[in-house]
Amino acid sequence: MKIVTDIEQGTPEWLALRLGIATCSELDCLLVSGKGESGFGVAAFTYMDQLIGERITEEAAELPFQTRATMRGHELEGVARSLYESREGVATHQVGIILNHGIGYSPDSLVGAEGLTEIKTKLPKFQVGVILSDEVPKEHVAQCQGGLWVSEREWIDFISYWPGMPLFVKRVYRDEVLIRKISERVKTFYELLDERMNRVLGIAA
Repeated sequence: MKIVTDIEQGTPEWLALRLGIATCSELDCLLVSGKGESGFGVAAFTYMDQLIGERITEEAAELPFQTRATMRGHELEGVARSLYESREGVATHQVGIILNHGIGYSPDSLVGAEGLTEIKTKLPKFQVGVILSDEVPKEHVAQCQGGLWVSEREWIDFISYWPGMPLFVKRVYRDEVLIRKISERVKTFYELLDERMNRVLGIAA
């Protein structure tokens, strides 16, 4: 496991570290059952082809693009982190990326020796649903458990925030069954990726 602390998330250097590898933010598409090879769906193959393109060109498919929405989201993340630290009485530590098991994870912060945070900003209408359900939204579960797998940590605090709305914090511990499934899907995903990439390069040659 490698924890990169001297590179800021969103920078060209950070993108270079993610080049051609799966990241936890995209793991959800690997778990969706589809009619493609090995049970992968369309989204998984689209992601696979993106990574193949990055490996061949050695250029990131997605360059950082600062819209007003992304800038606001970044600002709100910092506010949410401060509110969380104050409420929980903890100090957090930010890192660029954690590399392990052939994939990457960029946590919103580390907490002590065993914890992580994953911060999301939700519009008020969505924040209401998150608070009432008292659960991590299903679209974020794979990212959180993948983060625990990559970081080899024990728990993650999922934080959802919007100004003026109550702060939502839900602590989730390692789900070893799901982590095993993620591990197996990543392994199969990479096997198919290598085979697909070799076919592309073979045809090109």
